[in-house]
Amino acid sequence: MSTQAAAGQAVIRVQGVTVGYDQSVVLRDVSFDVHAGEVFVILGGSGCGKSTLLKHMIGLLQPMRGSIIVDGEDIVSAAGERRRELLRRIGVMYQHGALFGSMSVLENIRLPLEEYTDLPLEAMNLIAHTKLKLVQLAGSADLLPGELSGGMQKRVAIARAMALDPDILFLDEPSAGLDPITSAGLDQLILRLKRNLGVTFVVVTHELPSIFTIADRVIMLDRQAQGIIAEGHPQTLRDTSGNPRVRQFFNREPEPATEV
Repeated sequence: MSTQAAAGQAVIRVQGVTVGYDQSVVLRDVSFDVHAGEVFVILGGSGCGKSTLLKHMIGLLQPMRGSIIVDGEDIVSAAGERRRELLRRIGVMYQHGALFGSMSVLENIRLPLEEYTDLPLEAMNLIAHTKLKLVQLAGSADLLPGELSGGMQKRVAIARAMALDPDILFLDEPSAGLDPITSAGLDQLILRLKRNLGVTFVVVTHELPSIFTIADRVIMLDRQAQGIIAEGHPQTLRDTSGNPRVRQFFNREPEPATEV
């Protein structure tokens, strides 16, 4: 973005948003803010609408109702060149990385630069190498994604998401499929990028160790409620929430056994 928002200022405002597919509602009348410089986590059980909400926040899907304000403008109603400019200001790491297998790591990271800038190839390559250094993969530029481990592929995907220097990074299930050590390393990368670059993160995950490590604030979605049932710091919600569904999630308690 052209100017970074002050820490604590709302950089995203989701206001009265209802989302779903066809006429089937997944989330109803959802509202919350994301503050500049924080790691904001969207969590909840399977099928509660986490990834669906993220797809609406990055402009891939249009909500049934409501507005999503990014950098002071509604991404829902923005059109043409203005919408393109708004989308350029966010970076996205999709679930499983979504790298192009036939392209080198360098070429994958260069893609947003080729789409949104008129920079010469040499400059784009320099930027791509710089992003690789930020995710500690400086020697991987010429490799194909298939030659990398799962954790390395996630790091490349984050580097690609940072190619245009966005102030907001969306990460969809960054720890999915990773072993605990690799996942912990990715958590530390997120915290380091937040600290050193001032990036705001919106992270979709249900991985409790990551949530407790990286999250400044969370919202918890619930499939039955079709909306947000908790908001706040994860440790506080775990220890003090009066909602049994919230306590069950954060304390990793199974559903009560039913008699056969």
